[in-house]
Amino acid sequence: MSHYNLVLIGFGNVGQSLAHLLLSKEEELRTRYQITCSVTGIATGSHGISFNPDGIDLQAALELASKGDSIEKLSAQPPPINSLDLIRSCNADVLFENSPVNYKTGQPAIDHLSTALKLGMHAITANKGPVVHAFRQLTELAQAQGRRFYFESTVMDGAPIFSLFREALPGAKLKSLRGILNSTTNLILTRMEKGESLEQSIRYAQSIGVAETDPSGDVDGWDAAIKVSALATVLMDVPLKPSDVDRMGIRSISSDDITNAKIQGKRWKLVCSAERIGERVYARVAPEMVLADSPLYYVEGTTSTIQFETDVLGLLSITEANPGPDTTAYGLFADFLNAVKS
Repeated sequence: MSHYNLVLIGFGNVGQSLAHLLLSKEEELRTRYQITCSVTGIATGSHGISFNPDGIDLQAALELASKGDSIEKLSAQPPPINSLDLIRSCNADVLFENSPVNYKTGQPAIDHLSTALKLGMHAITANKGPVVHAFRQLTELAQAQGRRFYFESTVMDGAPIFSLFREALPGAKLKSLRGILNSTTNLILTRMEKGESLEQSIRYAQSIGVAETDPSGDVDGWDAAIKVSALATVLMDVPLKPSDVDRMGIRSISSDDITNAKIQGKRWKLVCSAERIGERVYARVAPEMVLADSPLYYVEGTTSTIQFETDVLGLLSITEANPGPDTTAYGLFADFLNAVKS
């Protein structure tokens, strides 16, 4: 039986879903995988920091967070003053890094992950920033430490994209990709087809927790661009920043545009694409009108899809229907199991 101490940076919707998953899978981890685990540290942006070397009561932490209370009362001793100090002091084996994404620099997540790796932890994240801005640095550091840097949940939540190429498609060369990777904009466009304005659709997405208070990251294409950057950087081995992506969001699409597309038998989609030409990768995020013969035509609501073109399998598609914090949490959980078993 192997025991692992875990530290969680970020305890929002995804972090709390991960905590629920760890609790629900506790017996399965023990009996099927011969694994037990304890969360020794949690750092949050709004609920404080908790540290207990003997393990934090996860159920109590979830109840406190749901009430908006501080989790510091669960600390066995005065908690560290910030997340980096928590990582240094929690004696963990695995870091789950789920702080808010920074499109421009990837910080402070990069520092969280590199600190954990230097201390001998596996480093797992749902944060796209470090993948785009420090993939090679963190991968090389993980290899030098004999640990894993995994990030399955950064694109399409828990759908196996990075692990698919890492494990199941050895020797396959990715030539191009095309898909719908931002579920918020896809939901907005679907609602607009039903008669809502752009503003009404955004408000609906915000009301169900899909869109942020400031929706610009989704509506202006930044979230889609950083996902394309992550895919190109990892799967095509060509470092690409969001600023390198030819980017246009959906803000300019009007109700008249939606109606005109319907008349032509088409639908508007925010399409993400990347293509290898020679030694370069050309990436684009932009609204397109797609016909019914396109696999993107039938992707509605918060569903995401991606189609890969490789040199050995031709076209290969993955679709994830209506993802949420639970599916993102599963991606983190799967990364944990893959890291410790390897």
